[in-house]
Amino acid sequence: MNHEVQKYKQSGKLLISRRLLVVAGKLVVFGLTLNYLRLSILEASENSMFSWATLRQIWETNGVALFVAAALLPVNWGIEASKWQYLSKKIETFSYLEAYRAVLVGLTLGFVTPNRVGDYAGRILTMHKEDRADAIGAILLGRLCQLFATLLVGSGAIGYFVFKYYLPLASPVGLSIAAALLLVNGWALALLFSFQWAIGLLERVSFLRRWVHYFAVIGKYSPEELRNVLLISLARYLVFMGQFIALLWAFGIHLTLPEYVWGVAGTFLMKSVVPSINALADIGMRELSAMHFFGLMGQDPLLVLGASLSLWTLNIALPSAIGLIFVLPLKLSNSQ
Repeated sequence: MNHEVQKYKQSGKLLISRRLLVVAGKLVVFGLTLNYLRLSILEASENSMFSWATLRQIWETNGVALFVAAALLPVNWGIEASKWQYLSKKIETFSYLEAYRAVLVGLTLGFVTPNRVGDYAGRILTMHKEDRADAIGAILLGRLCQLFATLLVGSGAIGYFVFKYYLPLASPVGLSIAAALLLVNGWALALLFSFQWAIGLLERVSFLRRWVHYFAVIGKYSPEELRNVLLISLARYLVFMGQFIALLWAFGIHLTLPEYVWGVAGTFLMKSVVPSINALADIGMRELSAMHFFGLMGQDPLLVLGASLSLWTLNIALPSAIGLIFVLPLKLSNSQ
């Protein structure tokens, strides 16, 4: 008996140690990112045309572009609500407005949690079924489809910048990079459409069997339904991209449409592949990536920084604040 207690304590300590290491690693990445961003801003400020007069001129002369970016805000999260309503039909059916409310609650709770895990809790708390925790798989599937849309377009961006600024495509290294990008996208797509097989495999592993029911719903989506979710995710990605392009244009970043697209796609990809501590940690990697990619195209890094921070404020901070309206009564009702 004492041996079992001691073994349990040791496993608990090991688990805590692993979690501390993960948190410490993320803090190190976050700190290095912010420090590098600070150094980049200091370096850029020496040759930048950015000033308070420039910022005032942006608000006075580019109101249309700013209005377009703001008008796309409810569209962006509205598409996400539509995707959540579609995915949740396997667990519970609710209206579009209820889905929109769930998305805002999840966004607010995800704002202050590691890797936005609060998004899961927020959406689950707005459901009514007793076994609503099974919705974890549906939420995860929606996020994976969104990530694949980011990976798909972002791979094109990586190829664009590598082949234009670093090495030619018609070379052994260039061809290897192109093949690697194709393989990564093909592998991700194949994995997405083989979850039913993966769930069956997990059920055969004894120590994983207890967790399978949380993700089992993923295996219930048909290839046609998965394709529809991917299309919805791609539509939301394009709206998000449109917002960023409108803000870049407002801040005086004038490029061709392909340059806008690849610059934004590269920025989104780099932000997505780096794990974050919470939504505040997004202020770092996205801004640093945007300054790098658009800096390669000869744009003022501080103007790019202003557009990127505006995108974060408009798309994350503002709707997270609005979501508090729905979070507070939700807590009260559940406490009763």
